[in-house]
Amino acid sequence: MGLGRFGGGLGVSKWLLDQGANVLVTDLASEKELSSQLELLGAHPNLNCVFEEHRLQDFSEADLVVANPAVPRPWENTYLQAAWDAKVRVTTEIEFVTQQINRSQAIGVTGTSGKSTTVSMIHAALKAGGVRSHLGGNIGGSLLDSIDAIQQNDIIVLELSSAMLWWLDRAGGWSPHVAVLTTIEANHLDWHGTLEEYTRCKQLIFTHQTEGDISLTQDSSDSFADLSVLGKHNERNAALAFKAVESIGLDSNEARRGIQSFTGLPHRLQEVRTGYYNDSKSTTPMATKLAIDSFPDSAKVHVIVGGYDKQIDLSLLAKQSSRVGGMYAIGATGKEIATLAGRNVFVCENLGCAVQTAQQSMKEGDILLLSPGCASWDQFDNYEKRGEQFCELINSIS
Repeated sequence: MGLGRFGGGLGVSKWLLDQGANVLVTDLASEKELSSQLELLGAHPNLNCVFEEHRLQDFSEADLVVANPAVPRPWENTYLQAAWDAKVRVTTEIEFVTQQINRSQAIGVTGTSGKSTTVSMIHAALKAGGVRSHLGGNIGGSLLDSIDAIQQNDIIVLELSSAMLWWLDRAGGWSPHVAVLTTIEANHLDWHGTLEEYTRCKQLIFTHQTEGDISLTQDSSDSFADLSVLGKHNERNAALAFKAVESIGLDSNEARRGIQSFTGLPHRLQEVRTGYYNDSKSTTPMATKLAIDSFPDSAKVHVIVGGYDKQIDLSLLAKQSSRVGGMYAIGATGKEIATLAGRNVFVCENLGCAVQTAQQSMKEGDILLLSPGCASWDQFDNYEKRGEQFCELINSIS
């Protein structure tokens, strides 16, 4: 249910076909919209596809349903309920992964902000220390196709979303040997319904740990010197990554060298060209605030915000308008942000308009930052597409 665009659905479909299963991929998107994923999946005699709809009988008559974690409020979903009513087991790609690996080899990271950067820093530290590691989970792709390559002394680094943790808990529960929590702020309330439920799901990463396991949370006072990435928030991410690898015995000097050499991920305060930064992965108001905080003079920062409405409080995002050189609001939340801010906000139809309007306001030495504080799904398929369009727009400036 849901081939999706981040690789998890693709990975589990290929893996199931390799196990000899008959696989039906059903997705509300069109065949054209999923063309790149379908090309990677390829043709197979045991593969069938249904596009632009779900059919109740496909769920009630299956032997197994694999749900995409992106499906919101699964407990209310008509099709998943049809499977449950028919006593059909419903699982997820991440449950298959956790069933195939040794929990004692796993470091898992969750949190509202910083989890992708933290798992990547852990991965970089392990690599610098000569430890083979395998990076997977919510960061994209699937580890299922490389399960056989994981050796006894390897480390598995998993980014775990709140939705993944909900599904794992429903299946009986799973926690990694080293469990890491970055931050918790209001997010994905459209999926979870309430902040309390979202918080509960984040904290599930610790629930099924046993004696001898390691639990780590971010300390707001932590710092880390000589990083290759911007921001105090990344210093805290780095300190947490360092604690995680140190807890499993990695040499501290090698760990520090690996973390310091990490140059960042695309769409996370990525410098496109001098003075222009792509932070499209920013999908919460706090993430935008932290991005602005990364620059020495916020008055020189012009920030593009707005996007899909996840039903979270946008007042913190709007409040940033009083400290920046200009704010340019786009998407479904654009008008709400402008209303909350009251001043210094230009409502723009789209990203191209926002870049053009910002260019007219900017002075020499100013910075243009795309840090939306909202998800992308109103105008873009995902945050990557949003960031890629921003990079194209910036690189076209003469």
